Amino acid sequence: MLKPLKNPPPIHLKTLLSQLGFHHFSNNFSQTPIPFKDPPQNLVSEICHILSDPQWEKNPDLKALSPKLKSYHVSKILQIHNNTNSALRFFYWFSNRHFFKRDTSCFVSMLNRLVRECQFAHADHVRIQMIKACQNEDQLKRAISYLNEISGTGFVFTLYSFNTLLIQLGKFDMIGVAHDIYTKILNSEITPSLMTFNTMINMLCKKGKVQEAELVLSKIFQYDMCPDVFTYTSLILGHCRNANLKSAFEVFNRMVKEGCDPNSVTYSTLVNGLCNDGRVDEALDMIDEMIEKGIEPTVYTYTVPITSLCEVGRVDEAIELVGSMRTRGCNLNVHTITALISGLSRAGKLEIAIGLYHRMLKDGLLPTKLTYNALINELCAGGRFGVALKIFDWMEGHSMFPNAQTFNEIIKGFCMMGDVEKAMILFNKMLKAGPSPTVVTYNTLINQYLKSGNLNNAMRLLYMMKETRCEPDEWTYSELISGFCKGGKLDCASALFHEMMERGISPNQVSYTAMIDGYCKEGKLDIAQSLFKKMEESSCCPSIETYNAIINGLSKHNRFSEAEKLCNKLAELGLLPNVITYTSLIDGLCRNGGTDLAFKIFREMEKRNCSPNLYTYTSLIYGLCLEGKADDAEKLLEEMERKGLFPDEVTFTALIDGFVMLGRLDHAFLLLRRMVNVSCKPNYRTYSVLLKGLQKECQLLTEKVVAQHEAVYSCSSDERYTNFEMLCSLLTRLSENGCEPTVDTYCTLVRGLCREGRPWEADQLMENMKERSLSPNQEIYESLLVAHCKNLEVDYALKIFDWMAIRGYKPHLPIYKELICALCRASRVEEAQTLFESMLEKEWNNDEIVWTVFVDGLLKEGQLDICMKLLHVMEDRNYILNFQTYEILARELSKLDKSIETHQIADKLRVLRDIH
Repeated sequence: MLKPLKNPPPIHLKTLLSQLGFHHFSNNFSQTPIPFKDPPQNLVSEICHILSDPQWEKNPDLKALSPKLKSYHVSKILQIHNNTNSALRFFYWFSNRHFFKRDTSCFVSMLNRLVRECQFAHADHVRIQMIKACQNEDQLKRAISYLNEISGTGFVFTLYSFNTLLIQLGKFDMIGVAHDIYTKILNSEITPSLMTFNTMINMLCKKGKVQEAELVLSKIFQYDMCPDVFTYTSLILGHCRNANLKSAFEVFNRMVKEGCDPNSVTYSTLVNGLCNDGRVDEALDMIDEMIEKGIEPTVYTYTVPITSLCEVGRVDEAIELVGSMRTRGCNLNVHTITALISGLSRAGKLEIAIGLYHRMLKDGLLPTKLTYNALINELCAGGRFGVALKIFDWMEGHSMFPNAQTFNEIIKGFCMMGDVEKAMILFNKMLKAGPSPTVVTYNTLINQYLKSGNLNNAMRLLYMMKETRCEPDEWTYSELISGFCKGGKLDCASALFHEMMERGISPNQVSYTAMIDGYCKEGKLDIAQSLFKKMEESSCCPSIETYNAIINGLSKHNRFSEAEKLCNKLAELGLLPNVITYTSLIDGLCRNGGTDLAFKIFREMEKRNCSPNLYTYTSLIYGLCLEGKADDAEKLLEEMERKGLFPDEVTFTALIDGFVMLGRLDHAFLLLRRMVNVSCKPNYRTYSVLLKGLQKECQLLTEKVVAQHEAVYSCSSDERYTNFEMLCSLLTRLSENGCEPTVDTYCTLVRGLCREGRPWEADQLMENMKERSLSPNQEIYESLLVAHCKNLEVDYALKIFDWMAIRGYKPHLPIYKELICALCRASRVEEAQTLFESMLEKEWNNDEIVWTVFVDGLLKEGQLDICMKLLHVMEDRNYILNFQTYEILARELSKLDKSIETHQIADKLRVLRDIH
């Protein structure tokens, strides 16, 4: 039986009581809470004794004892001390101690005593302090509930306490409660002040509720008051929040006309409004105007224009504005510097941005999360991921907990480097300790798994995403559909397509085009065309890329009349065929022996000012070579180079193959040298074509010798030796043609041979490269290791694993999976477990370990008992898995029809459900 999770999350008493049916909790502060234990009487009585002296503030014992006092001690003292005035003095004195954290119970004890003795003036002051001390919405609601309760004893609100309460409600955006209090003031005998009205107007305008604010404005006139600069500035703010600049300036003109002088806040509000509306130049004029009128701009006036200038790429002007700002004695704040760092980085001035960050630290300004996000984002985008990671680590080390955006930037950085394992470690941190992963987090990781071809893990992340109530968006499904189509998994892509629609997300052009392209590549053109019609019917307008997908499919399958009709339809719809449209037609014709017609289309596209690209020329070169016209194809290569188009490995390989087919191997090797000279790396296909030529050449020579000597020719008894001799011949010819074999050469050959299941030749190549004093790289070792694991040559695979460790190479998780699975297949379970335990020390994401090693490895091979054994190893070492991973395991186990182990996982799931 699986053991339950160790260290389950603590269940708070309130939550527990709620689960047991006790749903109602009193918000009544007047009832003294029952402490877990009475405060030590000796400390409380000692303080009360000290307070009996009128000069108690000077008592040295009080200073020594006061740091030991907790809120419940103070509350008790305030309740039992025999002199109310001394208790009140002590309350104020203790409230000012730096170590004292204001607690509601102290305010309650003091107010209860003052109200009971009808000392309402002092009580009003404590009430105001209590309101100001509230740190969040919940605390303020509780305070209001308590204050309303004690007001029934004759202790009514004063105007000052009402206004303080309104201000505090505004701080926490509690507009509904504020409106109730405001109504209560109007219905009371208290005459509201201008501050009362201004507070309400400002609160409403911050939310853009200008019409409601104007109703409050009308009350100002009803009470024979005049709006002041704060009133008008608040109304201007409201209009700016609604992007109604016209009305904002009307209010501005009205206040000036009525003799109310605008201040720096008024101008700053208009400047910000103009910037947010994209009218940066007018905002800068506004700053000049206020300076001319003798109103000094503040840092808040400058911050938004500087940010706006940076956002539109006018960084030099932003720097000039900073200079002007500092000339006027206005120092930069953290928000201004953050905007500059972001703007400078985007403008390619990353070094200056980093310098500004260091200057900021030197000047004692503490960067905010926004600063770090901006810097980390731009460093990652600028390829300076190492520096970004150092800043991220510094944040964590200094208890400045990164937010989701910061985590997302670093995860994106790891993914850009292709290191999804480290990205998943951070993802695990987010799941366990927060902040919770966002849709951006999931999309970034899903995209990386799709890029690396790991479709299974991409789907598992989608499953986890849905189970954790992080809703997949249009982008999530589009990327998954596209990834599965590219991976040839059309059934899965189709299922995702339908799931997307069931979740109320309409497929977009990308999703439809990916599906249509996938069906075309599979030769299912009728389904593709049917889906194309469905796309049109659903009001999702096909893009040129959608048409190109179908034209490409039709062309490749020799259905040119249909492809031509579709091209004509493009013209009718006003969509101009692009280079991909023409190239699709040309490529299809060239593959089906229609090179002459392909060239007519090629000339036609040039006439229409549609420049051919690399793929257009490659298709034509391929077509000419198929027809035995390699010399003409080479002329086309020279033409494309004259036009500034650089051939890639596909272009060169097609041309090399053309000359090999003609038996002109020497010329083929000359082309290879030309390829290497322009820094175009040959791929395994390139070398395979040359090997084919060498084999043909060797065969012709052998036949010639046999004919001359009338000998009988016999092949080598072991084809592997013959193949390796041919590889050595290839390496020799490479050297003779000025293409000295490099580590990359060997890596390409070894990887290709391993993919073809030819590890013996690959091993010999590795020995050959060592003889040339070349060291194998990690890719070579990993390719060989995987190939030997597949052949169950475990001892040699372990030897390669050790060689990697000696050379400092760190194997990735899939390598561990291959080796562990191979050891298990060879019945070497103890060695597999030892290797698994050493792998756990890498601190990779626990869920990813289970997905890769257990689900994609051991369970796929039917190694169920070993899988369960290693799962126990993880749990015994307190490697916690997510609920969703257990569900994935249970699902995979049920496929194997092993009910006992499935029940074990089910038990684990029940334990987890109880915890969650």
